[in-house]
Amino acid sequence: MKRSFLSPYRRSRDRIGRPIFYAWAAVICLLCAWMPALAGPPAIEEPRPVMLLEVRGVIDPIIARYIQRSIATGSQNQVELIVIQLDTPGGLDTAMRDIVQAILNADTPVAVFVAPRGARAASAGVFIAAAGHIAAMAPGTNIGAAHPVQLGGEQGEPPAALQDKVTNDAATYIQAIAQQRGRNAEWLEDAVRKSASLTDQQALEKQVVDLLVADLDELLSRLDGRQIRLNSRTVTLHTAGRPVQTYPLTFLEVIAHGIVDPNIAYVLLSLGTLALVAEFYQPGAILPGVTGVIALILGFVALGSLPVNWGGIALILLAIIFFIADIKVSGIALTVAGAIAFVLGSVLLFSPFSPPVPAMPRVAVNPWLITGMTAFLVGFFAFALAAGIRAQRRAVLIGAHVLPGKTGVAVSDLLPEGVVHVDSEMWSAVADGDPVHAGEAVEVIGRDGLRLQVRRRNP
Repeated sequence: MKRSFLSPYRRSRDRIGRPIFYAWAAVICLLCAWMPALAGPPAIEEPRPVMLLEVRGVIDPIIARYIQRSIATGSQNQVELIVIQLDTPGGLDTAMRDIVQAILNADTPVAVFVAPRGARAASAGVFIAAAGHIAAMAPGTNIGAAHPVQLGGEQGEPPAALQDKVTNDAATYIQAIAQQRGRNAEWLEDAVRKSASLTDQQALEKQVVDLLVADLDELLSRLDGRQIRLNSRTVTLHTAGRPVQTYPLTFLEVIAHGIVDPNIAYVLLSLGTLALVAEFYQPGAILPGVTGVIALILGFVALGSLPVNWGGIALILLAIIFFIADIKVSGIALTVAGAIAFVLGSVLLFSPFSPPVPAMPRVAVNPWLITGMTAFLVGFFAFALAAGIRAQRRAVLIGAHVLPGKTGVAVSDLLPEGVVHVDSEMWSAVADGDPVHAGEAVEVIGRDGLRLQVRRRNP
């Protein structure tokens, strides 16, 4: 066999290359073994939290926007469950429907929990509880509309035909919600038509709610493992031991929700107008003007969330105009007309002809508040009117015609004309009788136009 002259070089290459190959393979194996350690520990998926919304008081547009925003945020953050802790006497129909639509179309399970003990879900609260994927109640709570709440006062009954029309619409609406959630549609219809109401135990027995639990921890424990049907999928809840994150109202929402009350809006509107009137009559006082502007802004914010009758506002403003005008003229006719316009405007302020149903309570100003505010306004302007009349009848205490008999001092020699100082003012004067020298006391005995007639005062 013929040997090549390159054979020694090949054997030398093989002797050198194999150790290098083995060393390189060992380095690669070590790197593969160390890669997980270099990358750090494996990521641990944190448990998704539970979002808690606390809803207390009247259901108004502020609360509706708060719940809509919260549900959108919860879905975006992929929370495990949204819990609406509810305690409400009812609210506005439009706000209630906005909340129900947000819950029905939510991509995240929503539980409505009537709590704490002593809470209620009345009127609009019945619709919200029925719309939840889970409805629960705490012991000592109630649900229904046995006594429709009057938001601010009493009103006359609306026409029967119109009330029946609105009631039928509300009854059909709650039936549709109940059928979608598998709840007792018959009783929920009675809650609308007959103002039926149930305790927590009765609501559980009649399948109006799903659970009766003592607190939020027990609710999350009992919901663990429950399957919830969302719009396009079924999810299994894992809520036991999950962290709870409270999603509160913003500062501005707290203020707006606090003033969305017909009585508060009425007081803000009335006092704001009075404060501006006071500023117009006393320019430069600043404080009444600033206070009036703030009160009116807050009042109109509240009115924007209530079913306002602008005819009522016009009557209230007309009453204020009458009161102001009566200060400028004699008599009390305009004050009486202003009082009548103010009372009518107060009664008609909040859409008095809208038919109330259990879903939408009546909205009106408390009659006692109307009486008190009217008495205050009439008293205030009557006092101002009386003060104006007294001022018109009071004798003028300054001027040249009140100076005879008063004393003063000659500022210059009166030979016979000169200048005197009388009643804190300088006057041209003429000496009657003997000349008067500067510094001597004088007495005013008369006047000729704007010139005083004086004589030396004997000591």
